[in-house]
Amino acid sequence: MTKTPPASSATGAVFIVLTLLGWSSVLLFLKYLTPYVDAWTANGWRYGLSALLWLPLLVVGLRRGTLPDGLWRRAIVPAAFNCVGQVCFAWTPYYIGPGLAGFLLRVNIIFATIGAFVLFVDERPLMRSPLFWGGLLLVVGGSVGTVLLGAAPIAGGTAIGVALGLAAGAFYGMYGVSVRYWMRGVPAMTSFAAISLYTAAGMIALMIPLGSRGGLGALELSAYNWFILVLSALIGIALGHVFYYAAIARLGVAVSAAVVQLAPFICGAASVMIFGEVLTRKQWLCGVVMLIGAGILLWAEQVRHRPRMQTALTTGPEAAGDPAATIDVGETLAESRTAR
Repeated sequence: MTKTPPASSATGAVFIVLTLLGWSSVLLFLKYLTPYVDAWTANGWRYGLSALLWLPLLVVGLRRGTLPDGLWRRAIVPAAFNCVGQVCFAWTPYYIGPGLAGFLLRVNIIFATIGAFVLFVDERPLMRSPLFWGGLLLVVGGSVGTVLLGAAPIAGGTAIGVALGLAAGAFYGMYGVSVRYWMRGVPAMTSFAAISLYTAAGMIALMIPLGSRGGLGALELSAYNWFILVLSALIGIALGHVFYYAAIARLGVAVSAAVVQLAPFICGAASVMIFGEVLTRKQWLCGVVMLIGAGILLWAEQVRHRPRMQTALTTGPEAAGDPAATIDVGETLAESRTAR
């Protein structure tokens, strides 16, 4: 007789699928909007709308006096990384297709891992793992391949788009590390709400001088295009993180982070069908190599923690330390899946 899976696992599967589908579609939404609105305006409105949805959480916490000490100060550095990453991310679809952009964003795993080694002493033993170096080499090699093995030469606008995609991935990786470093002990939802509010302020501050008519150009969008703009904000920023954190709570960081690595493939396949983007077989193969490398990195992290968790099971949590308080690369990678 087949056992019915636990309700929490089944619910977690639903949440992670919703997250995957949502984050796979954001670049598609933004690519669709490129003829109608500039990136400064799209960023300002999308993050502004998202911040409004998260604001009640902060207001309630402020009124009840339950916001963590130093929340606003601690959120500054992660928000700064997120702002730069978001600007690069939003401009990328204006120069290259969503599929290639999605693959380029996978470099966040490289920068998140390096940052974790720099900031967290307990992560450095992972550098002695052959699995880690094998996975990292596959991610780097796959990234290079997706750039160099395309049908179009890397020049002009394509080169700008590639540079923006790589920069977005780098800053999102550093954002993930900074969240783990600065926001430790802050509930995930509260942390993201504060960072989202700061990021919204930054995006609006850039939209006013740089956007079309100070951002008012968005008012000329058709009702359908407004729907797409709002939907991209809800799926990519506001609700996307709710679903992702809910999935992590039920499935764990490793499983959740591994599943969302599939997003570039779904995005790329949809972009080929919708926008006619050309991705060569070699680029798809390099994307698979990147996915395998990311999986190996996550596996190496799990292997590193296994002895400690076995100790905890046999001698109690005191012998292994508090797993909930441990900062690991897997958690950093989860945080680096930022709002889009």
